[in-house]
Amino acid sequence: MQFKEIIGNKLLKEKLITDVCSGKIPHAHLFVGDMGFGGTSMALAFIQYILCENKGEHDSCGECNNCKKVQQLEHPDVHFSFPTVQAESKTSDPQFPQWKNMILSAPNSSLNNWITLSDDKGRKPVISVSQSAEIIKKLTLKSFMGGHRVSVIWFAEEMNTACANKLLKIIEEPPSDTIFILLAESEETILPTILSRTQIARIKPIQEEEIVSYLQTKGNYDIELLRSIAAGSEGNLTLAEELLKTDDGSGNSNFNRFVELMRVSYKKQVIPMLNWAEGMSTLGREEQKQFLRYALYMVRQSIMKNYNPTQETFSSKEEEDFLANFARFISGNNVLDFNKLFNDAHYNVERNAHGKLLFTNISFEIMRFIHKA
Repeated sequence: MQFKEIIGNKLLKEKLITDVCSGKIPHAHLFVGDMGFGGTSMALAFIQYILCENKGEHDSCGECNNCKKVQQLEHPDVHFSFPTVQAESKTSDPQFPQWKNMILSAPNSSLNNWITLSDDKGRKPVISVSQSAEIIKKLTLKSFMGGHRVSVIWFAEEMNTACANKLLKIIEEPPSDTIFILLAESEETILPTILSRTQIARIKPIQEEEIVSYLQTKGNYDIELLRSIAAGSEGNLTLAEELLKTDDGSGNSNFNRFVELMRVSYKKQVIPMLNWAEGMSTLGREEQKQFLRYALYMVRQSIMKNYNPTQETFSSKEEEDFLANFARFISGNNVLDFNKLFNDAHYNVERNAHGKLLFTNISFEIMRFIHKA
């Protein structure tokens, strides 16, 4: 991975390059932000630049032995730790080939992508104290290639307390030429003592224009569709790609689902509401979550149209036409209700809630909310 391949976060890229060129690389980094913003890609590009044998002023060469090994996640001095289901594996190593293939094909995969791939029971993985012992063991070995050693902890917020406590000393005082890179979507559950030992870099959402430009390289898509996807993705490139892949060919699958939900709920048509919930329950978990994020986006667009109608948005013409009539049903009286409903539903889908019951409840709650405007 090279910096030139990463979309967005230009200032952070420049800072990391400056740190390497100045020879003043902090021994512990924490990259915080939704993985879809590009945190994993940023970490891999950073590592490749550090280890590159022929680095340029602004990027790694991409051709030397070290670069090629980092690109394939096979560099012997770069160690990866990630959450695993403890019933299956106490450490990351047994599942590394599977995780490696996921990252190679989709560098900014989410934790849910990993759970779906690695555990058909949907159990929550953790980074345990056994993994911390493995990290310490690997970092006591000499460098294979004679340069820096790097320990990457993917979704560091999933470290349990015992693991985090065991790593405190080595993160604070690592062996010579050792760098820690922690990746997290939230720092709230990471021990303060870990946070205080790292340099925190915030990975920012990708600009909508940059997402549109990137998606245009993926095929001959309608620009209105790409603008709508970019707006609904909230700066998350991984989500934008997923929305593009799951589009039903008409460019409006989630739009149609949202319109149908609002229509039947407003009219209090119970049988169509149940049919809508039945249809939603047949979708995969990721598609259900994508719809719920899209619903939140449409609620936000509605409230923006009500309170700041002149603000430019990336909504498609179809969405704009719908919002022109629908936005009045979202107001200060019910917007928090809608937000909580869809956010709670997203949380519950991640935890394998019963789909038909969940979406039936959504339709009946909306029937109530929509008449409160």
